[in-house]
Amino acid sequence: MGDAPLSPEHVLVIFYPTMPEEVKEVILQKFSHAEVTIYESQGTPVPSEVYQKATVLATFSDLPDLKDSKNLKLIHTFSAGVDHILQNPILQETDIPITTSSGIHGPPIAEWTVMNWLVSSRRYAKGYEAQKSHVWDKAAYRPGLHDQVGKKVGILGYGSIGRQIARVSQALGMTVHAYTATPRPTPESRRDNGYIVPGTGDPDGSIPASWHHGADRESLRSFLATGLDHLVVSLPLTPQTNRLLGAEEFTILSDHSQHHSSKPYVTNISRGRVIDQKALVDALNSGVLSGAALDVTDPEPLPKDDPLWEAANVQISPHVSALGVEYFPRSLDILELNLERIARGGPLINSYTRGKGY
Repeated sequence: MGDAPLSPEHVLVIFYPTMPEEVKEVILQKFSHAEVTIYESQGTPVPSEVYQKATVLATFSDLPDLKDSKNLKLIHTFSAGVDHILQNPILQETDIPITTSSGIHGPPIAEWTVMNWLVSSRRYAKGYEAQKSHVWDKAAYRPGLHDQVGKKVGILGYGSIGRQIARVSQALGMTVHAYTATPRPTPESRRDNGYIVPGTGDPDGSIPASWHHGADRESLRSFLATGLDHLVVSLPLTPQTNRLLGAEEFTILSDHSQHHSSKPYVTNISRGRVIDQKALVDALNSGVLSGAALDVTDPEPLPKDDPLWEAANVQISPHVSALGVEYFPRSLDILELNLERIARGGPLINSYTRGKGY
């Protein structure tokens, strides 16, 4: 990430399960100029003395007590969001810089998203079951079979994940329409200033055919009425986005669909609570929506008796869309870059803004 020597930091990496040996090797290689401690918490509290030595902390959710954080210059999270630690005193009562892993999730989540679209539109489950039964049945595929060319995908939250979904959507022949909380009227305002996996995303914001914005429900509903075939939810969970999408929003989305033989499809890769889950189940079972791909639910884990499991044409995975062997090396790329910036006195990338929620 550069030729400048790193400052003599003490990097503490907390991993809750057992860390794979290949990940340990990556850490030791990336931070060879620093003292490194790798601590496998196994779900138990991390001893105070482990925290007290650290100047840099990389973690999912393990954070020190205030008294043990005095040497910390930086805390880096392995997650893109920080909603799971927002109430921690470290975020509430200190000004220790926090950086996130936003930007690394785009490639795997975009692939997960398109996989689910194609599983639905190409009726993959029918073929899989037929193959297991040794049945050659072309007729089973025909009802509802379609491709994605010409479809309109609306992306709520045009961050790094949304931008990579836009990139692969465009490659499929779809048109992309972006929705952000604040207006993006200029080329500069549409640029992605966070971490970008090389060769991915939409760095200059040139992919969307249209940009929309607003922090109020009326603006959102206007966006949903633009004739979308797909709605991708890629928003942070904040008080403003909690239960943002419910029965009325799904009805608006459905009523304005341009393809009445195929109602809109909803994909949620943000947080389960952004959607009113009961309203989603009702919309799926009533045909208001043609289907949904959900990597997140409310709650998690989803109880075995929850009606969402049996909703019509729903595909559910247990919050794994971002996983892959590339995850931790990419997250550590961000930390490595920020250690170089600390050494040079430069601004951090992927900084969390206190009070904003992300």
